[in-house]
Amino acid sequence: MKDRIIIFDTTLRDGEQSPGASLNITEKVQIAHQLAKLKVDVIEAGFPMASEGDFEAVKTVAKEISGITIAALARTIPNDIDRAWEAVKYAEQPRIHTFIATSNIHLKYKLKRSKAEVLKTAVAAVKRAKGYTPDVEFSAEDATRSERDFLCEIVAAVIDAGATTVNIPDTVGYSIPAEFGGLIYELHRRVANIDKTVLSVHCHNDLGLAVANSLAAINAGVRQIECTINGLGERAGNASLEEVVMALKTRHDLFELGTRINTKEIYKTSRTVSNLTGMMVQRNKAIVGENAFAHESGIHQDGFLKEKTTYEIMTPESIGLAQSQLVLGKHSGRHAFRDRLGNLGYDLSDTELDKAFKLFKKLADKKKDIFDVDLMALIDDEVRIIPQRFILKYLHIESGSNEEPQATVALRCQDEELKESACGDGPVDAVFKAIDRLTQIPGKLLDYSVRSITRGKDAVGEVRVKICLADKRVVFGKGASTDIIEASAKAYLHAINRAVYEREKG
Repeated sequence: MKDRIIIFDTTLRDGEQSPGASLNITEKVQIAHQLAKLKVDVIEAGFPMASEGDFEAVKTVAKEISGITIAALARTIPNDIDRAWEAVKYAEQPRIHTFIATSNIHLKYKLKRSKAEVLKTAVAAVKRAKGYTPDVEFSAEDATRSERDFLCEIVAAVIDAGATTVNIPDTVGYSIPAEFGGLIYELHRRVANIDKTVLSVHCHNDLGLAVANSLAAINAGVRQIECTINGLGERAGNASLEEVVMALKTRHDLFELGTRINTKEIYKTSRTVSNLTGMMVQRNKAIVGENAFAHESGIHQDGFLKEKTTYEIMTPESIGLAQSQLVLGKHSGRHAFRDRLGNLGYDLSDTELDKAFKLFKKLADKKKDIFDVDLMALIDDEVRIIPQRFILKYLHIESGSNEEPQATVALRCQDEELKESACGDGPVDAVFKAIDRLTQIPGKLLDYSVRSITRGKDAVGEVRVKICLADKRVVFGKGASTDIIEASAKAYLHAINRAVYEREKG
């Protein structure tokens, strides 16, 4: 029995079958390279007989990805198996994965064949695939609804025929963990040659139990798990790779089995698949969801700030995230509020903190998402009023598709009016360069975002900026206007005025 779990990733095959997800060859290859960085053991690159595009995708992945087994799916039809080999033969470690249904409901309504015919077909398919490559996998589709006697019989037969991996799929997500684990135990007990193959499972999530069933199968002796990134797949999807892997890692005390997965690539892989398939990850998705390492409750935030393990069983760094996030909202407490202000460079007195916290709670009742710039505006405008050293008086832009943008900016600084012009890559860049010359406080733009805060063609746009100054301090600013360029100038000046104030306060 192997001392680790083989991770068989079928994102490029079963994952792409998810309604709404479709990948071209370039996108499949990009994901395959990221899966290689993740260090999965097997990549099921596609179903070559399905289309010419799938054939070319499998062939390209097989040629480009090294050090990993590349599998191609095929029905137990000779032409399917031949086509799968034509596509996957370029791989360093090729595998042909062939399948046929074994449940009575599939035999009667889909295949319209007897058990004896299915058994004969399965054995012939494995032998044909074995003639191409020593690495052959067989799947008994709808295994969890198959008669146990027939399932045991066909598993033993395909192992004798040369199947090096035998997969037991819960194709329609029908099983529950105790039952599924019992099925695996029964196969180990009744199939005499089971030790000559790697037993695998492929669980679907129709009842939300794909990961739970996969873990139950591991406890029962399975050593390969078939899964997808973000749990993509037919209907409700497949077992989620990141959940299975992190469950094994986090509860190693229970399973005493690991994987070769580089978990620090999990988050990046999740985002790559999400971006390329257009299938967004739900906020509360385990491991990779936006809220997976976010805390808003004041009680949770207080405990987390004192000791992270009070409310986190794994670290964000372990999946490739920089840090956890304390989300400020109406449920947040004073401890988290003071901590966030400290990270933003504010050291408030107790009186100032009391005032700021009350204003924050009032804002949080009106606004679900509280951003750093909201906190800064609250402190700068209502708690510590920052003097407006530089005030925008005038702005003129000359720009066109065939000319370099130029901005002329006029500022009032105390009783003096300053004017300067500059060119830039775009009108906003030109404005920022003109402001740098006028204020003599040049900054490197780290982040720039714009959003509409009203509706309609004359909507007011809000711009938020983050600037790194020459002394390495980072300051934020925001501005609003129906003119986005003007809003950008106001945001940049807001950050500069804050920098001046902080410098004078030491």
